[in-house]
Amino acid sequence: MTAFQIVLLVLQMIASLFLISVVLLQSGKRSGLSGAIAGAADTFLSKNKSRSLDARLAKMTKWVAVGFVILTLGLNIWGSQAAA
Repeated sequence: MTAFQIVLLVLQMIASLFLISVVLLQSGKRSGLSGAIAGAADTFLSKNKSRSLDARLAKMTKWVAVGFVILTLGLNIWGSQAAA
């Protein structure tokens, strides 16, 4: 293993732990279809969803997941080139 692979592997481990923690911090979507029928979509929190903690966590989840996938692909490509 080269030093670059070790750095990518450590970054991937940090990203995976961060991704797990961000997903666990998000609140559940309990209302579902019954909440939409009952009119729960007109609450104060749904109007300000873009500013809420859940919205920031959702955005963070997307970016960390994309970074995790890129790191995984980089490790796979770099590892296959080093083995050849």
